Parts: sequence; structure tokens; C-alpha cells
Amino acid sequence: MSRTGDGSAGDADYGRIGAGYRSYRRPEPEFEAAIAVALGPARMVLNVGAGAGSYEPADREVTAVEPSAEMRAQRPRDLPEAIDATAEHLPFADRSFDAAMTTFSVHQWRDLEAGLREMRRVTRGPVVIMTCDPTRLHRFWVTEYAPEVIATEARRYPPVDRIAAALGGGVERVDLPIPLHCVDGFSEAYFGRPEALLDPGARTANSAWSFVPAGVEERFVSALAGDLDSGAGDARHGALRTADHFHGSLVLLVSTPSSASEVGDGTAEEHRRR
Repeated sequence: MSRTGDGSAGDADYGRIGAGYRSYRRPEPEFEAAIAVALGPARMVLNVGAGAGSYEPADREVTAVEPSAEMRAQRPRDLPEAIDATAEHLPFADRSFDAAMTTFSVHQWRDLEAGLREMRRVTRGPVVIMTCDPTRLHRFWVTEYAPEVIATEARRYPPVDRIAAALGGGVERVDLPIPLHCVDGFSEAYFGRPEALLDPGARTANSAWSFVPAGVEERFVSALAGDLDSGAGDARHGALRTADHFHGSLVLLVSTPSSASEVGDGTAEEHRRR
């Protein structure tokens, strides 16, 4: 599998766009709480596509995997150093962890099924995936200003059913309403604060913007700024400014193995630590 000079293993080059992620993509407490519930009593947790460390639980023993050098460099000093590896080739023996997690990452993987099989292989208990349902992205008002961005997101995020099929076992879906003052700056986090998306850094921290044709960002900024100045934007979507939550595309998928055979017996030589 090819990787960028930065080591990024997905379709986005975080050596180019990842410098500000730690500032804009902070863990949202409501989502942290949902992940904690999904992880259950697990003590040893694997975090795949760990990035700068958002959502890593501080009260558990976490092993982080992150292929991008730029993202690994942004991890706070109090977090464990991330291992340079990809989801598709996890360097751990079968059933090494009580639980595994990944947040805003599966859409970056070059081989989704291989990565999910690897997560299930090395995990005894729940595998927790925070991602977006591509069928619900159109709910967000950005589609009126930059439909190319929404189309890019919808193309990149894998269908929920595809993720569930690859994981096997029982998969529970938990929809995650987005709070008005969400501190994790993914695109929908700004549903009630449209001015924030006029900040170039906020857009850069959402990788979909790096894939759209030249001119889309300029058109978006001009149209949104104009509507905010004239009041036209608030006439259509002003109610969102006072909404407690937005029911957008964010979901948590929690997979539990239906049998021990689904996660291996830990003896296969090809699955031992590489």
C-alpha cells in the first residue's frame, strides 16, 4: 500500500493539511462519554488512526496507531507515543486488546474491509467506530453553498451497512446528536455557527476541502459571507443558532464478537507481532 512522504496511508495528505488539527479538532465531551459507554469495562484499548490523540480515554491503557508523521508529532506529551502502522497491517497478535476504537478514520483507509478485519482480529471485546452516515450528509446546510464538499464526503464515508458486514458479529448503531457548541471542529459541528466556517483553518481541518476543485472555497466564502451580511442565511437556517443539538450524520457503531472464532485463537504465526 502506498503512503505519502508524511506517511499518511489514506487518501488525504496530512503532511500538507494536518498542521492545525490539534487546534480545531478537540474531543467533544458528549462524544467522549458515548465512547466510554461503548468501550465498557475494557482496560487495554487500541486506538487506530489515532491522529493527535482526540478521544483517547485517559483512564485506560491505550495503544495508539497512526501512520502520519505530522499527526503523531501533534500528540500531547502526556499521551503514549503512537506506533507508525496502518489499520490494514496491525503489528499485534490475535486478541491482544480488550477493546479497539477509531474516530473519523475509516473513510481514510485504502482497504476498509482489511482494516476492520484486523481490528476485530486483535480485539477480544467491542470494536467502536465513530464515523458519519453518508446518506445523512445532505441534511447540513453546506450543501447549498458547496455541494462538491458534501458529495466528496458522501463518496469517501463508507456505508454503515458495509462497516457492519465487515466487522461481523452483533453491531449496534448509536446516533450522536451534535451539540451547538461542539468543540470537535468537523464540518457539521458548525451547524449553528456558520461564521466559523469562514475561517480557512476550520475548513483545512476537514479533509474533504482538500479534494474539491479550485474555486469552490472562494465561491463558498463569498456566498456564505454575503448571505450572513444580508440576513438571507439566517432567514433560512437561523433557528439552528439556538438549537441544542443537530441530528446530522454522526454515528457510533459498536461491534461485539458473536463467537471466539471470529477473533482468532492467537496462535496463527502470520498474526504475531511484526
